[in-house]
Amino acid sequence: MIRSKLPNVGKSIFTVMTEMANKYNAINLSQGFPDFNPSSELINLVSKYMNEGHNQYAPTQGILRLREKISAKTEELYGQNYNPETEITITAGATQAIFIAITTFVQEGDEVIIFEPAYDSYAPVIKENGGKPVYLSTKLPDYKIDWEELNKMVNARTRMIIINSPHNPSGSLLTADGVEKLIKLVTGTKILIVSDEVYEHIIFDDNKHESLAKYPSLRNRSIIVSSFGKTYHATGWKIGYCIAPENVMAEIRKIHQFNVFSVNTPMQNAIADYIDNKEAYLNLSKFYQERRDLFLSMLEGSGFKFTPTKGTYFQLLDYSEISHEKDVDFANRLVSEYGIATIPASAFYHDNFDAKVLRLCFAKSTETLEKATKILKTVKA
Repeated sequence: MIRSKLPNVGKSIFTVMTEMANKYNAINLSQGFPDFNPSSELINLVSKYMNEGHNQYAPTQGILRLREKISAKTEELYGQNYNPETEITITAGATQAIFIAITTFVQEGDEVIIFEPAYDSYAPVIKENGGKPVYLSTKLPDYKIDWEELNKMVNARTRMIIINSPHNPSGSLLTADGVEKLIKLVTGTKILIVSDEVYEHIIFDDNKHESLAKYPSLRNRSIIVSSFGKTYHATGWKIGYCIAPENVMAEIRKIHQFNVFSVNTPMQNAIADYIDNKEAYLNLSKFYQERRDLFLSMLEGSGFKFTPTKGTYFQLLDYSEISHEKDVDFANRLVSEYGIATIPASAFYHDNFDAKVLRLCFAKSTETLEKATKILKTVKA
């Protein structure tokens, strides 16, 4: 007899909506990936290292040259030095980094606080490891953390807090004031923080990314996760990394070596070269802000309401003036009747909270956005 560790978990909403997009030949604005290629220079570098014979296992912690480049980049951007030998590990994407961070430290009965709406991998991994997800809903319409409520939730069983900024799906940002409140909250405790910063380079309107790497008082308790896939338009490559203090990373690597052991060797070498092209990540905010602004300008006159996202390449759309349908039903109808695939926001809540909101990805070509918005402006009840 098979006994499921996650009996209430089925296909992720991203898989479901992408399958529906394929079924109905719809424009896929659901899953978070670009419909354009990475830089040809980066692709050519991968080929170069393949042809030069870099096709066998990399060290389990990642090739040293790439870790050294990450260390230098982190210090330049955030003023904090991380030892490439002992405090940086290359992972098979950010989701794997989050998985090993939770798996390494969460044990039976531990509580982990996550903020909803939340990326859908957090809670299942917590449960798989015998932990208890503790959910705190952020305050609409700005999706801000209620720090007073958070203070009430922390107790002796609180093992970890998961922060995500820029935030998927809302695009909200952790502010410097929020970081100071977080510091005050965890000081004197044994709470670890997983900081999911995969959209660190996609921030709009002159806002700044408050990486926890900037704050020495959080350094010894924070596991910071990032993604080359998001930064370099290569989500299918599944290359990410995590940084953490040496004693924390030593434990993470114990799990990592038995999870994937190591990560794609030619791609690591290629990224180690390409990361020297600073403009590729420093100009990313400008690149995606232009797409956000184009997308929203073309939505003017539609029945959807929105507040421009502050970060990520996702935009939430409020459809309450169009329909009173539940968001899952409305999203399904958009695919089957209009040929547009989106993500219902209730998928990011453990209790399927229905706010009449959809998440759309605008990391798409101008042609795709033009086609999609033309259709969205025709949507009716």
